[in-house]
Order: sequence, then structure tokens, then C-alpha cells
Amino acid sequence: MDKRTLLAIGLITVMITVWMIYMSINTPPPPPPKKGEVKKTENVTKDTLNPEKSAEAQTASNTNDSLDDINKYGASLVKFAKGNEQIITIENDLVVAKISSKGAVIREWTLKKYKHWDNRYPLQLIWDYKGELGVKFASRETGRDVDTRDLYFNFVNLKSNSFKIEGKNDSLTLTAVMELKPGKSIIKKFTFFKDKYHVNTEVQFTNFEDILTNKGYKLEWTDGLRYQERNSVEESNDAQSMVQMSGEVFDINASGFEPVSLQKTGLIDFAAVKSKYFTAAIMPKPDKTFDGTVTLTGQRYGSPENGAIEKYNMSYQVSYRGGDAAKDFQVYIGPLDYSIVRDYGLQATVNFGWKWVVRPIGEFFMLPFFMLIYRFIGNFGISIIIFSIFMKIILYPLSIQQMRSAQKMQLIAPEMTSIREKYKDDNTTQQKEIMKLYSEYGINPAGGCLPLILQMPILYALWAVLRTAIDLRQSPFGLWIHDLSLPDTIFTLPFSLMGITSISGLSLLMGITMFIQQKMTITDPKQKAMVYMMPVMFTLMFSNFPSGLNLYYFMFNLLSILQQFYINKLSKNKLTLADLKRMPKKPGWFAKKMAEAQQIAEKQGRSVPGQAYTNPKSKYSRGNLQKPTTKKK
Repeated sequence: MDKRTLLAIGLITVMITVWMIYMSINTPPPPPPKKGEVKKTENVTKDTLNPEKSAEAQTASNTNDSLDDINKYGASLVKFAKGNEQIITIENDLVVAKISSKGAVIREWTLKKYKHWDNRYPLQLIWDYKGELGVKFASRETGRDVDTRDLYFNFVNLKSNSFKIEGKNDSLTLTAVMELKPGKSIIKKFTFFKDKYHVNTEVQFTNFEDILTNKGYKLEWTDGLRYQERNSVEESNDAQSMVQMSGEVFDINASGFEPVSLQKTGLIDFAAVKSKYFTAAIMPKPDKTFDGTVTLTGQRYGSPENGAIEKYNMSYQVSYRGGDAAKDFQVYIGPLDYSIVRDYGLQATVNFGWKWVVRPIGEFFMLPFFMLIYRFIGNFGISIIIFSIFMKIILYPLSIQQMRSAQKMQLIAPEMTSIREKYKDDNTTQQKEIMKLYSEYGINPAGGCLPLILQMPILYALWAVLRTAIDLRQSPFGLWIHDLSLPDTIFTLPFSLMGITSISGLSLLMGITMFIQQKMTITDPKQKAMVYMMPVMFTLMFSNFPSGLNLYYFMFNLLSILQQFYINKLSKNKLTLADLKRMPKKPGWFAKKMAEAQQIAEKQGRSVPGQAYTNPKSKYSRGNLQKPTTKKK
């Protein structure tokens, strides 16, 4: 702005201010009420005293509301901005759904076979009060986005407000129409089936080219799924949104508090939002394809008591070129039960871990094997115990190598202690002598590490299966364990330790067995602290884990203790130091590399990791330092 414009604005502001002050001072007070006239009180309004004026004000208010609605929805749709909401209830063997005429959306979706974590509420998955599967488009009339969830549809051919699908092959189609005039309408159809978690949804626009822009419209799911578990932070950690295109999965995870988004264009297999145990997925019908754009957004929010909630939106951008055009989708809203979602092509919604190594183990071996055991046993807790025994047998070739390596280390422990005592002031010689000892008895100091590393993908796959299996949800075992998907808390701490406020009974048992196991295997004095520290750390950390997972680890540790005890005490072929010395010596890869590194280090006058620096040519090198002495005069 130039100076004259600024001056003009300033003068106008001063004039308006002076005028308002003048009017407030010189406006006469209202006259006192005449005799017989009703006196105004705080409970009597102006509209009550003057009904004619009230009617005029109401008319003016309605006019203003209409103008606002016209600006918002356009002249063609404004008449649908007001109406009476009608709720239709549809029930099948698995779901009770409520469909609202306001927006023609799913207002509630209750799963009959599952319950809220505290069993006090039905498990209802719809979060947004406006409902889901709404349609949104940009209006040519207003230049704004129109959310049809704010507009009223009419249900057609209804004989009741409540329906139950009972026949084996029965289905029910609910049709909602917003008809601007004959031959110009929006139609939404929902088709339900007797024993399915999905609903077929069709959106049809007829002769809307003068209202819709070239962008077409969006079919949207907003705010993700309503939380159902006790721990909102844990549920948020498993919540995410994803889209699969030609078998390749792309996802977003709002782990921080910053918004995240993703947009993909191409042949879409499905788009989904999920929580820990449930998912909502929109996909083309099995005989159809969708070539277009899907947009995902998400954000994490704080909640009371240090909780967290993540909400995700997904939308399909559907093109519209005019005339009569319909697009139909299949919408799955149900449990993350692998045996169910697999039939819809939604396997990626179940988290089995890293795609290339861990996931195949969990998806194609562990879960089918575990469920096979359950079919014979009928109790998930006992099934976990039997499963742990089978897993111990399967991993026997790896675990026995680890235990034999530990046994060999125990046999030479006295000689190692002797070397450390003899050369306690000379780290270089100490390391050389220990390496000679390893070579003499054919011991690979890393021999116990490789079997453990090879077991890690299997153990992680198992962790993923037992942690996310919906079958364990609200499944009791016995004693104090009432839900294998939740921590089996036995007492609550009066304080918070690294975010841990309670102790799990099975994690405590797991920690005790870990202590016994390490006490039986660790002989190195330098590692003695680990015998006490690791069990305590794991007990605290695992106290927040599901009791089903802790039950498995407790049983696995217990079986390992029995196996180690048999090898150490009861085995007829008990290994002795003399046997170890007579065995053929074949230096392992680790021993060779350590020897090579030591030789190179000696030539260069430096140390290998874990050794002090020693240069034999220098009397002041580390490991060979001597105090300078001074002669007295």
C-alpha cells in the first residue's frame, strides 16, 4: 500500500471509533414500562414480548441459514441440507450394521463374536460420528468441496427399519437416493450377506456433469477404527494405513505427532486402515479392477493418562465423465484373522514381520502349525506349551551346538582363570595365551553365537505370530491368566520405572528361568554381571508383553534348562577335558581371523580390539609402561 491509502484507512478507522463512542453516550435509555405492561426480567426474552417481531426474526434467520447453505452446497443441493435422519439396522450372523439416511453412510458396525477389552461394551468399529463410506466432491456451483455426509438421502422400498438375514444364501440390498429431479440423482447401494464381514457398496451418479468438476468424486473412510484394547499406546503402535498395488504394499505409520500422507496411482488391489486386531479395507469387487488414485493420511494424537491415538483416512478418487456412471466396491470391516482376510486377498494386513525372511516363516509355517495343534487341543494356553515343545525339538540341532560350546567353555574355565591371574598385568600376553588355549582344545569362542543368530528369524516370527494373533484375544488359560493377549499382571508398582508400572507373573517366571539358564552356562568372570542384569531387564521389559508370548518364552527357557542339565549331569557321553584335548582340531573361521589380526597387529606395533597397545621397541608403550625412576644425588 502507498502512504495515501494507509492514511485513508487510518482516518476511516478514527471516524468509526468516534461515531461509536458518540452514539453510546447520546443514545437515550429505554422508557419505563407502562402500567399493566409486562416487566422484562432475565427470564423473559424480547421474542416472548413481541411475537410478531419474533416471527420476523425467525424468518430472517431462516433466510440467512438458507443463504449459508446455498453458498456451501449450491442451489441444486441445498434442499437436501435439512431433513429427518432415518437409521436402518441390518443384522447377519457376524455383524450388526446401522445405516443412516444422512449421508447414506455406515453409522455403526458391531462385531457379534468379539467384545471390547473390558467386556462392558459391544465391539463397535466406527469412530467418526458422521459415519463411513461418505462421498465428497468439488462443486461447480460453489467452488467448494461438498461432503454428502451432511446431506439427506431417502431409502426406497423399505417395509421396516430393521432386517435380519437368516437364509443360507440370502442377501439384502439397501438403496439410498438423493434425487434432484427425474433423471438426475446420486444413488448408493449396500448389499449385505448372511455370514460375511464385507458389504458390497455401489455409488452411482446420473447426469451430474453440471455439478461435479472434472475431478470426479471421492469415496472416503475417515479417522481409522475405534480403539478396542486396554493399552492405547500399544494399539497405536500397531495401527497404520496401507495400499497394495499389483501385489506391492505401501504403508504409512504416524508414529510421531506430525501428519503423514501417501498418494498412489495405478491398479489398486486394496486400501486399508487397521488397528491391532481389526481392519477396514476397500477394494474392487473380485470381478472388477480399479485404475485410479488412492490417498492415505494419518496423524497421532495424545490422550489421557499418557495414552495415544492414531487416526487414518483413506480415499478413492473416482473419475466421472458425465451421464450415468456407477462404481462398485467390496468393503471388508472385520477381524485380522488370517484365515478370513486371506480369502479377500488382504494377507498383507496381518503383520508377520520382515517381508523377505521372517514373514514367510510366520505365515506359512508357524501360524498353520500352531492352529493345527489348537484344533486337537482346544485350549490356546496348552497349545502354546505343546507348540514350545515342538519348537524346541525343531531347533535342537542349533541349540545343542550352542550348549556344547557352553560346555566346552566350562571345561577350560579353570585354565582361563589361571591364565588371567598369571598375566593380569600383561593384557597382550594374556590374550595370546587364551588364544593358544582355544587352539589347543579346538574351541571356537564364537561357537555359541552362530546358532543363536540362526535362531533369531524363527524366534522373531514366533514373536510376531503370538503377539498379533487375534485367536489369543480374550482367550483364558487358567489360574491368574484370564486373557492370553494381555499382560498377566500380578502386582502394580507404586512408581513408574522406564514406563513400566506393573509386573507380569509369567515374565517373572521367565526371568527366573533365564537366570538359572545363564548361571549354568556363563563361566567368564567378566560376564558374571550379565547373569544378574539380563534377567532383571527382561523381566521388566516383558511385563508389558502378552501373557501368551511370555508363556512360550518361559516354557522354552524351562526346556533349555532341562536339556542343559541332562548334558552336564546325566549324559552317558559326558565330555571331559581329556576328551576335548583328544578331539581332532579344526580351527574355525573366527579363530583364524583372530590369529591373523593378532599377527598383523604385532607387525605394525598396535593392538587388536580388546588388547592394550604394545610396541616392543618402545618402553613407554601401553601395557609396557614403567614409572620413570630418578636417582638420588
